[in-house]
Amino acid sequence: MTTPPAPSQPVRVAALYRFARLDAFAALRAPLAAFCCGRGIKGTLLLAHEGINGTVAGSEEAIAALVEHIQAIDGLAGLEVKYSSAAAMPFHRMKVRLKREIVTMGVETIDPAASAGTYVEPGDWNALISQPDTIVIDTRNAYEVSIGTFKGAVDPATASFREFPAWVEAHRADLEGRKVAMFCTGGIRCEKATAYVKSLGFEDVFHLRGGILKYLEEVPSEQSLWQGECFVFDERVSVSHGLAEGAAELCRACRHPLTESDLMSPKYAAGVSCPHCFDARSDEDRKRYAERQRQVELAQARGRGPHIGS
Repeated sequence: MTTPPAPSQPVRVAALYRFARLDAFAALRAPLAAFCCGRGIKGTLLLAHEGINGTVAGSEEAIAALVEHIQAIDGLAGLEVKYSSAAAMPFHRMKVRLKREIVTMGVETIDPAASAGTYVEPGDWNALISQPDTIVIDTRNAYEVSIGTFKGAVDPATASFREFPAWVEAHRADLEGRKVAMFCTGGIRCEKATAYVKSLGFEDVFHLRGGILKYLEEVPSEQSLWQGECFVFDERVSVSHGLAEGAAELCRACRHPLTESDLMSPKYAAGVSCPHCFDARSDEDRKRYAERQRQVELAQARGRGPHIGS
């Protein structure tokens, strides 16, 4: 874990995870929730037998205290953390949830803590993925890939991470005899993906340490092989090089990230529809969304802040 950079915006955001055996993970829920809520931290933390995962935001002091607190829990030292900042709180509430997996693949025999692929530092990533015998795989879902990915990366076009094992099985011939380099937003999905691919007998399996977020933080834009923006699961929607807040917006009807061209589409209406959901929704649906959007705008006009959350 690296020392966090000094924030240029008032809210510190931390994306964190650690694969580790947590037999008593359920007992951690209430204390973690109390710790976060008592310090004004918001976001989501997931706990499971296989470890911890989440993204949270708060003051610099509060986030530092939380990271120190988590690292002191048995098994969670060496927490992977990516820091960024936001102009305003990007979450509406604090949630600590108990799950079967901290990132859901649905393959119970996989143990990333014991059998993950080889880490590749952001500074070495370009050299690996530029080699002709390397296949580069984006392990994120299609809606995330739609606004940005690495040059030449394969998009499995999955709707959820549960579909990834089936995609690999269907494309095993494409992986044979090649270096397999995988990446994701913060490092957790690709770490689990490498463990799965290795379980199939592949040896030259690699993943980007710290994910896209660490790459965008450390690799200068003039040297970057990243194209577009990186989707994030909070109200910032996306980030770009240097982890600056991106230009993408979110469709409040279907939660799909929207590019500038999407926003120019005649099928786009704020809070009501976008090119990705227009044909899948009925006129009645759009009427409901339009009324919800009207209530949101009224609440904002009255100075009540977001219409949802607390």
